[in-house]
Amino acid sequence: MKPLLGFSRLIDAITERIGKAVSWLILVAVLVSAGNAVIRKTFNVSSNAWLEAQWYLFGAAFMFAAAYTLSQNEHIRIDVVYGMFSRRVQHWIDLFGHIFFLMPFVLLMLYYLVPYVRMSYVSGEVSSSAGGLIIWPAKAILLIGFILLALQGVSEIIKKIAIMTGNMDDPTPYVPTHAPLEDPVAPEVRP
Repeated sequence: MKPLLGFSRLIDAITERIGKAVSWLILVAVLVSAGNAVIRKTFNVSSNAWLEAQWYLFGAAFMFAAAYTLSQNEHIRIDVVYGMFSRRVQHWIDLFGHIFFLMPFVLLMLYYLVPYVRMSYVSGEVSSSAGGLIIWPAKAILLIGFILLALQGVSEIIKKIAIMTGNMDDPTPYVPTHAPLEDPVAPEVRP
């Protein structure tokens, strides 16, 4: 199990670096959007390339951060149902979801995206908008995002098995979102 946990830590480290780095893409997208709007309003000039660049940046931030979101256990789930179970059952639910939902979906997307991106690159596909950008980088963003998500899915499966077999402590103990918070300063009042 130690080599698998080492591989999982490597994936987590890569995911964390990428996840934190791509947060800057949102700032760049906002600056591109603001610059494009100012130029359009001030000089009555616009460019589809700048608009598409903004979409590419936002898409890259979303796709590249998906694996980071999974690694931080921040993905969407039904907390009302999930929170009713013990932490052990929650681990089983997560493991089942990763193996039977996440990984098949990600692998299916990779199966279809590889030829999709290759065909776009080889053909030199360009946007149908006047002055638009080439398309294959946007499609490559999808492919890279799903590769990162697949790797993080493998890491999460390894960690869930290690936690459930006692080979690893739970790095993200579940705390219900809507649970009352304890005030560490206020003394506990008992009737």
